Amino acid sequence: MSIQFDATSIARVSLHDPTQFNIQHAQTLHRLALLNHWNIPAGSKVLEIGCGQGDCTTVLASAVGGQGKVVAVDPADLDYAFLAVGAALPYTLGQAQGHISQGPLGGRITWVQQPPLDYLSSLPSPSASESKAFDATVLAHCLWYFASPSDVLSTLRVLKQHTRRLLLAEWSLVATHPSAQPHVLAALAQAALECRKPSESSNSNIRTVLGPKRLTELALAAGWQMESENLVQCGEGLLDGQWEVAACLDSSFEREVEEQVSDERERAVVLASRDACEASLEGVQGGQKGVRSMDVWVASFV
Repeated sequence: MSIQFDATSIARVSLHDPTQFNIQHAQTLHRLALLNHWNIPAGSKVLEIGCGQGDCTTVLASAVGGQGKVVAVDPADLDYAFLAVGAALPYTLGQAQGHISQGPLGGRITWVQQPPLDYLSSLPSPSASESKAFDATVLAHCLWYFASPSDVLSTLRVLKQHTRRLLLAEWSLVATHPSAQPHVLAALAQAALECRKPSESSNSNIRTVLGPKRLTELALAAGWQMESENLVQCGEGLLDGQWEVAACLDSSFEREVEEQVSDERERAVVLASRDACEASLEGVQGGQKGVRSMDVWVASFV
């Protein structure tokens, strides 16, 4: 079912640099493309895990309508500073969420600053005769933030008690468009570094890299059944691929490898992954500025 919403109006709800509105607009269009595969009816009560600054939250709030509700959970501190898309100066998570709350969709959203498992443990366990607290739970572009595959499994297992449907979206490690291949390699290079660092010291976008096959295995092990899955190609305006390649090729990446990876063979693996990303740019028209974002895996479980 194709769902039509006004991407421009939704994008304007988020905190963004007005001079770079096209970047926020592309992020909203992407989330709307994911929504088309999820079939969330109006009036639904939706839980969103890993909401961050709310790029997907606003789209979900639009989908559920005035009678619906979105509970958006994220463990990050509200004073966590991030560079919003197109912004010259960083905003805080609290500023971004507060800005959305003051807008037309704010009344449909409840923000929760708490680790997902802590929040889920605070919910009452429904009896066999009771309906579950949520019609659907969404994890969109947040699964790579989890500290380990076992943490993902634990979360999906607990969610089975509280939600009727599980809706996932994550980078697929597939580059249908050749210009997206550097994004795949950049993600793998960052993951190769992250798995050699203490998890508590990590602030990377990529902490545990999991492709569709492994994510599906975790969902099935948690008791879910696959309903549907698709690959979504990203539009040229979605700049995540360029951002991740830039992070991989930045001089600070090599410095971090030298500081964090003591074994010379492991260091060679990480640096080889980084070099492969750099070399792949030779086949991209426009070089780094021509990089596209890799395909996104979108799935529904019941």
